[in-house]
Amino acid sequence: MLDIIIEGGSYPDYGKGTFAAGDLGIKDGKVVEIGNIKTPAQRRIHAAGKIVSPGFIDIHMHEEDFLQEGEQFVIADMMLKMGVTTCLGGNCGVQHQDLEVFKDTINRLGGSPVNYLMLVGYNAYRKKVGAGPYTKADAEQQKILLDKMKQQLKQGAYGFSFGIEYDPGMDIDEIMNVLKSFEDKNLFVSVHYRSDAAKSIEAIKEMVRIADQSQMKFQISHLSSCTAMGWMTEALNLINQEMDKNPKLNYDTYPYCAFSTEIGSAVFDDGCFDIWGKSYDSILLTDGEYRNRYCDKELFEKVRKEHPEMLVVAFVMNEEEIAQAIANPYGMIASDGIINHGKGHPRAAGTFPRVLGKYVREDKVLPLIDALRKMTLEPAKRLNLNKKGCIFEGCDADLTIFDPENVKDGADFSESDLPPEGIDYVIVNGKIAVDHNQIKNNRAGRFISYEMMPEGSI
Repeated sequence: MLDIIIEGGSYPDYGKGTFAAGDLGIKDGKVVEIGNIKTPAQRRIHAAGKIVSPGFIDIHMHEEDFLQEGEQFVIADMMLKMGVTTCLGGNCGVQHQDLEVFKDTINRLGGSPVNYLMLVGYNAYRKKVGAGPYTKADAEQQKILLDKMKQQLKQGAYGFSFGIEYDPGMDIDEIMNVLKSFEDKNLFVSVHYRSDAAKSIEAIKEMVRIADQSQMKFQISHLSSCTAMGWMTEALNLINQEMDKNPKLNYDTYPYCAFSTEIGSAVFDDGCFDIWGKSYDSILLTDGEYRNRYCDKELFEKVRKEHPEMLVVAFVMNEEEIAQAIANPYGMIASDGIINHGKGHPRAAGTFPRVLGKYVREDKVLPLIDALRKMTLEPAKRLNLNKKGCIFEGCDADLTIFDPENVKDGADFSESDLPPEGIDYVIVNGKIAVDHNQIKNNRAGRFISYEMMPEGSI
């Protein structure tokens, strides 16, 4: 007997570039039958008119901070409700706790809402060794940092992330001191650029140099917040050209014309508003007594001084350039979701359904099959998740069932945690995790450790 049969739906056949009709039979966490299934099952899900997609894979998000906010899942629950079944955390150089602590907490809680993979956040350890944001780490600090990177890889990290904009004192030499020390060229490197807007093209060229020197899988993080201020066309031309030469290079992007980060970070150093061509009133506060207030100069400076770790939203990007980054043949969809105290940017709860609703159905920026490929198959290949991201007999039963005529994001900038519409079911490792926006099981996910792959994987 099967555990679940999903009958009457259509699923993406990426090899043919179209959708196939067929029932899916699930048992013991795997899809074991595809077709006109006659085997009995404990549960039947009727999916006529619906898309049965591989579970969405968020290749760029920011995991829970168990040390500061308690042993509870917040952002992972948001991810789950919008159809995400696997997440890669530890991006932008940010890592909230050592990997051993993160894994132990998941184990102690009996699992997680999603399958979790992690990067080592270089900036987090840089701060711990006393390297200031505007100065290069000295030789002794770099030695300690390299040891920390090695320790975290032994705990199962998939690679490294660097937030150059947050610690502009780091240069290519400091970054390469880490990357050149590892022979495994299938490790994943995620980099938050040095500069945006008018300086974004030079920042991309710097990342390309690092990618070429490292020979590792290299991800340019959240391209939209780097170049969607008038430089997207030039950026995409450059990246596409470089990707044609180096298939290990790629990028991710999210579907909003506003970014979010801590107000005390170097992102908001003097001159930022001149670079963006914006003013203080483009900054929305997200927490505490100031929640949902836009800044003036006085309020901005007050919060930056008194609450430097508050997440703020900066409305500085152009909508048409967001669409460009999404529609480009290369690239992946990712949320860059980050949450403090349950609040933040709506991308943590709405990214994937927003792409499906706004950019696929309404604006027709790209076909549905291509959007799903950017959310599933491409990140799965990137992360060596050979049993995820595509539906075939024997694949992991991580699935998202949605109505293509109704799916859309629900979260907005005033209520950033509202769930989406049109997602009927989310299945994680063969277990129904979400049933019409109601979480039924948020412990079906597990931590996935990196395993060395054969050279040549991209």
